[in-house]
Amino acid sequence: MIDVEGNRLRYVADGAVSTDRTRSLPDRLVQLFEGVAAVIARFTPDEAAVEETFVNKNPSSTLKLGQARGIVLLVPAQAGLVVGEYSPNLIKKTVVGGGLAGKAQVQMMVKTLLPGYTFSGADAADALAVAICHAHHRETARRVAVGSGAAGSRAAGSGAGNRGAARGAKRVGR
Repeated sequence: MIDVEGNRLRYVADGAVSTDRTRSLPDRLVQLFEGVAAVIARFTPDEAAVEETFVNKNPSSTLKLGQARGIVLLVPAQAGLVVGEYSPNLIKKTVVGGGLAGKAQVQMMVKTLLPGYTFSGADAADALAVAICHAHHRETARRVAVGSGAAGSRAAGSGAGNRGAARGAKRVGR
């Protein structure tokens, strides 16, 4: 979760929505739905961002990831939030400057761009990178549309990893 005021970013929180691996897929999707809804209720974001899906070698894993992603897209949309989607390469290019950047580079830049953030895991750093990417692209789009600097906004978002869990949430400032 990040706040954005103009071009200033501020770290708010990070975390993960976990599901019980011993439960059935439908039960895990309900857990994911409820977890993402709780994050949105707690942080009241204005917008959300999600990492686009990549294809796994395992078709079953890819299908499950798609189902989890559907939940992660549905919950904020149902709450009336704008939901942005960004490719992994665009996220890396926006945050680091190169689309082929490694995880260590992304993590270092997230820490640099968000003073106060202490590394709590690769998934959290990835989710915060999605939020940073969204903040940059939404602000640029607003400035083009308005013709001048736009007010801040708050956004929540997540990336879905190959485990299909929602990673973090981000706010893009109010």
